[in-house]
Amino acid sequence: MDMKKTITRRSFFKGIWKLIFTTLIASTVGYIYSRFIEPKQIKMNYYSIQHNLIPKSFSNMKIVQFSDTHVGHSFTEEDLVEVVNKINKEKPDIVFFTGDLMDDPLHYERAEDLIAILKKINAPYGKFSIYGNHDHGGYGTEIYEEIMNKADFKLLKNENVYIEAINSEKIYIAGVDDLMLGRPSFTEALDNIPSENFTILLVHEPDIADEISRQFRVQLQLSGHTHGGQVQIPFVGPIITPPLGSKYVEGFFYINDLTLYVNRGLGTTRQPYRFFAPPEITVFSLQHVDRDSE
Repeated sequence: MDMKKTITRRSFFKGIWKLIFTTLIASTVGYIYSRFIEPKQIKMNYYSIQHNLIPKSFSNMKIVQFSDTHVGHSFTEEDLVEVVNKINKEKPDIVFFTGDLMDDPLHYERAEDLIAILKKINAPYGKFSIYGNHDHGGYGTEIYEEIMNKADFKLLKNENVYIEAINSEKIYIAGVDDLMLGRPSFTEALDNIPSENFTILLVHEPDIADEISRQFRVQLQLSGHTHGGQVQIPFVGPIITPPLGSKYVEGFFYINDLTLYVNRGLGTTRQPYRFFAPPEITVFSLQHVDRDSE
């Protein structure tokens, strides 16, 4: 009997079973983490937005953006209550919701319950929202509109409003209808905004930023839609990205004179997983800077 050959064969099969066992453990741990842990780990991200067109009276004004809750697809009303509490803890001046409140608005039976939850968000200078593709999907357009209006959100559909300080200085907030399922008009959304005023544009899908930067005077675009890819592979990036959300997936981008921020959102869709793409609430602080110091 060749003892060396026997030991080698035994070591080989031992190595195979060790690899199988390790793979099973890793896949199980990965599943538990991506399914139950990371989707609940909301990150609070804090950034300063500096620009010479931001009036001095608006310096230190706090804006909170949240997006893509997809209530009904693994994201519950209790999760939304937690989000509202986190937002109110920041004591924002302005709140933006950049679309996709429910995953399937036509079939979510407790849609009216969301009104009381969202109504509790406090923002003295206003709460503003836009349509996402899921808000229109399944003929949910009117349902979403009713919820946001009753929750004291100003739903911006190809229109703009201004926020005015005590000294009459202004910034403008514009919102466009969803690019995929709505009837968007950037011309209407940005109509009659003076060129000397700082303008924030709310657009659900981020990849339109290239066109915005070429055709319009907008200083800051806030978007969602991508979920940060929802599942990312280290050193590779997101596995799947949605239409109009594949070029700009998460975070800051600077395109000509436009600053784009893409929020990773809070919920999930299609599959209830997040991996290296944790949910987020974003807090922006506006800061006036002189042109020479930019």
